Amino acid sequence: MTAPAHAVIDLDAVRHNVGLLTDRAGNAEVMAVVKADAYGHGLLPVARAALAGGAGWLGVARVEEAILLRAGLDPSGARPRILTWLYVPGAPLAEALEADLDVSVGAPWALTEVAAAARRTGRTARVHLKVDTGMSRVGVRPEDWAALVDQAMAEQAQGTVEVVGVWSHLTSADDPDDPTTEAQLESFTAAVRTAETAGVRPQVRHLAASSGTLFHPRTHLDLVRPGIAVYGISPAPRVADAARLGLRAAMRVETTLAAVKTVPAGTPVSYNHTEVTGTATRLGVLPVGYANGIPRHASGTGPVQVAGRRCTVVGRVCMDQTVVDLGPEDDGTDAGGSAVIFGDGADGEPTAEDWARATGTIGYEIVTRMGSQVPRRYRGEDAG
Repeated sequence: MTAPAHAVIDLDAVRHNVGLLTDRAGNAEVMAVVKADAYGHGLLPVARAALAGGAGWLGVARVEEAILLRAGLDPSGARPRILTWLYVPGAPLAEALEADLDVSVGAPWALTEVAAAARRTGRTARVHLKVDTGMSRVGVRPEDWAALVDQAMAEQAQGTVEVVGVWSHLTSADDPDDPTTEAQLESFTAAVRTAETAGVRPQVRHLAASSGTLFHPRTHLDLVRPGIAVYGISPAPRVADAARLGLRAAMRVETTLAAVKTVPAGTPVSYNHTEVTGTATRLGVLPVGYANGIPRHASGTGPVQVAGRRCTVVGRVCMDQTVVDLGPEDDGTDAGGSAVIFGDGADGEPTAEDWARATGTIGYEIVTRMGSQVPRRYRGEDAG
């Protein structure tokens, strides 16, 4: 079966980006965040490239994905620390400990379950305590922090856990002028002080993700956790785009025209006839749609490159078809011709950020939504 589209993943770009982020991190270690199948780029190939680029840690939100990551890495090669931080009661924490994963704890129930898993396996859990400094997601609030620390130290005294990290997450680091970042750093510093007073001796304190790594050196501390920047997308395009930051986009999505037709002025296009051609033109049909990761919000706005020219989506994006306006000139483009959904922009093609602007979202969503019907092809030194 011929795939309707494919994504070319440049692993050399991943290596380059991690190297750049390592330089920007100064004395802090680097955790490459490879959650959500490496933001849609492919978990294991990207993880290997990130390690080759200088990352010493890997980060994955879900426990099950972290277990797969550990199992898939070459046991004879580098053995990075892997942190997992998002799970619900009943998660496979025993398997996580047996896989030598670091586990975040952001609630009393989580610590209870981690300690129970440690007792079942006979392993001491490496725990990172998470304090909520302003995100209101997983993590205990400052007023509950001392109680969690005391609970953790009681478990540490019994040998079930070792508190190796203290961490939190920044809410507004993509705006260098927002005072929230400094306020969160102060709150986090106070939480670390409380933990240390109770006897915690953290190996790593970590707060900064991509924006913190790039724009807020004071938040680097012992470890930074870049995510989207690893994939060559700016976390704050209004502040600095990827090119200005020196990042290289790692994903390029290509497809093939399924049909080309010449239509007169006044031709309605796609569902509900939300658009009608203003002049005679040529329409190209792409065999991809929202089932393949093309945002339905791209209807009438999404940019596509065909035969070296920028075109625009016309009419509604369908589940598995999207129509683009090729313009009135017959340049020989026909069914079987190639089209670029997005890439690094070097050849004039749209970028993920162009799609984000066109659809009112962020580059993160554009790359992660590319579905399993879009196979990945790898190139670069780590392609194997």
